[in-house]
Amino acid sequence: MSVTILQALDFIYKNTKIKAIQLLPIEQALGFILAEDIYATHNLPPFDNSAMDGYAVKIADAGKCVKVKHTIFAGDDSSELLLSGYAIKIMTGARIPKGCECIVPQEETKECEDGVTLPTNLSLSKHIRLCGEDITKESLLLQKGQRLQAHQITLLASQGISHIKVHKKPRVALFASGNELKMHFEQVESHQLYNTNTPTLFARAEELGCEVEFIGTAQDTLEDLKMHIANALESDLIVTSGGASVGDADFTKEAFSSFDMNVFFDKIEIKPGKPTALGKIGDTLILNLPGNPLACALNFELFGQSIILALSGTNEKYLNTIDAKMKSEYKLKKGRISLVPGTFDGSSFEPCKKFAPGMVSPLALSNSYIMVDASIEVLKKDEKVKVVPIRFSFTTDKQKSLL
Repeated sequence: MSVTILQALDFIYKNTKIKAIQLLPIEQALGFILAEDIYATHNLPPFDNSAMDGYAVKIADAGKCVKVKHTIFAGDDSSELLLSGYAIKIMTGARIPKGCECIVPQEETKECEDGVTLPTNLSLSKHIRLCGEDITKESLLLQKGQRLQAHQITLLASQGISHIKVHKKPRVALFASGNELKMHFEQVESHQLYNTNTPTLFARAEELGCEVEFIGTAQDTLEDLKMHIANALESDLIVTSGGASVGDADFTKEAFSSFDMNVFFDKIEIKPGKPTALGKIGDTLILNLPGNPLACALNFELFGQSIILALSGTNEKYLNTIDAKMKSEYKLKKGRISLVPGTFDGSSFEPCKKFAPGMVSPLALSNSYIMVDASIEVLKKDEKVKVVPIRFSFTTDKQKSLL
């Protein structure tokens, strides 16, 4: 059955189950998806404290010479009481003493007899970090479905939270098939090719936060393919490439059919990558991608990534776009929705100068792609397009102003 891109994505979202839950220490939780709401256990700061090295003072003593007899350091459990006519020296992070109305930075004072002279422009609570101004006890800290990155780990540590419930990482199994293909660690003959699809899919699935397993290379026989499928069925997603388009040996389809696979679709109205198929055996999803390297990689970005996001439990499971303009005019053939790889520089998109379904270099040179409607033959210079990012550590080879 042939489907549109939207129909294919709808099959993915409706037939993908979120992963089960596990308990992890926060030191091991980076990149995982939260499986519970997290609430603050206490106020942050937990007490009023000094934002500066300086002096704790009263407003009424502005412009006066005040006596200094004590110092409070960060971590001190001080019970000092500040009286009029006095200042208490205080370090950054130290608890504010009772009676303190503001903090005067050390550099804004002058020495006088037995103490310091204060500036005349004192204001209430200046340079004081107030209890709970950052985080309030029992407020929602992190939401179920959030991906844990470094600064979310910071929040958890600030509350003394040591363990959290997260969704397990999706498990992806890969195997190659085809007598003409050899892995990069094998010797190729003149009539053979290196298999680039499997290493690409392995690396990309790892980048997307999956546990990935390479089952091996299957020979073009029904028995060998069935053995590889059986060995991969404990995973959440099996990804294969090739063996699905017209003219290929039909062993791949037959092998999967022998496991009573429920086929959702076997073709998508897209260019490149029409022979992309999705099915399910039990709880394991099967994504069969085109054999051509660029078509395989591009369609994994669209459909494979969508499956992984849906499995992960993240709230943000839908691919998003960035508005950009075309850097130059680009012509293409109409008839099917086209995926066009290229480079987004922060404002404009430039398609790869040369690419075809069987190439391997274009995606390595790209950081994004656009999806062009089937009716369009020309994208004009400065025309608005929607860019789908592939890899965004958004850095550049030339230093630019960051202001």
